[in-house]
Amino acid sequence: MTKEFEMTDIGEMSYFLGVEVKQMKYGTFVSQKKCAEQILRKFNMKDCKPVAMPAELGMKLSVDSSREPVNSTLFKSIIGILRHLTIMRPDIIYAVGIVNRYMEKPKQDHLIAAKRILRYIKGTMDQGLFYTHSQSSKLVGYSDSDYGGDLDDRKSTSGYFFHIGFAAFSWSSKKQQTVALSTCEAEDMAVATCTCQAIWLKNILGELSIIKGPITIYVDNKSTISLAKNPVSHCRSKHIDTKYHFIQEQVKNKNVELVYCRTEDELADIFTKPLKADIFDKLKEKPGMKSSV
Repeated sequence: MTKEFEMTDIGEMSYFLGVEVKQMKYGTFVSQKKCAEQILRKFNMKDCKPVAMPAELGMKLSVDSSREPVNSTLFKSIIGILRHLTIMRPDIIYAVGIVNRYMEKPKQDHLIAAKRILRYIKGTMDQGLFYTHSQSSKLVGYSDSDYGGDLDDRKSTSGYFFHIGFAAFSWSSKKQQTVALSTCEAEDMAVATCTCQAIWLKNILGELSIIKGPITIYVDNKSTISLAKNPVSHCRSKHIDTKYHFIQEQVKNKNVELVYCRTEDELADIFTKPLKADIFDKLKEKPGMKSSV
């Protein structure tokens, strides 16, 4: 960094904006344990019973819930502070994103879902991201989506994350802007978002001479990969907005490379849907989530 920018070394960072940094010979561990403890105390959840997952399997929330309304100020306060935790907690970003959709008129089941995230944090306060030294500078991404998961408008959720070496450093879980008419279209929208982020990261890392060559993006939908690689297939997909076909141009220009992976190997699943406890634990370890080291 000092070769590229004019800067002053003020020593190793240990704490910054609620993020704790522990630098060791064999890697760097970052977490938000103190912040998590403060959140639990603030909302009287310090002695709550922990749960294994932030989002309950089969969770179905809706704006038209028949449950009784709750204090919107309290609900917004919980969601706002949970969003701060997603800085270093990719394992909760999907669950936080879901409950974030109901801040305008929160109901009892929405509050229960939000408090479930706090219960999950209670049992995982010492977890964070562990960045180990790696000689590999290859940037790798994973892209995924659900299909029509939102009960209110049937929009899908896109998710992606990128890593260099052994831990994630960029991730997202966000509801798509338009309704997808097929799983292929939902995946195509997700890959388009992921590709945009990939190009941006490539430009940033390219200035530091860290990365060269195309960025590999793993996708678990063969139809999406076929659309990106074979322009002939586009005549069968005119219902998909043309702006998403820029993926094909990026593949052609060798900026990105789409590679198929099995659904069970799709690491971005954790950002698009509730999962079983064993699958959730397996997937959250892949982006580098570990207990305190």
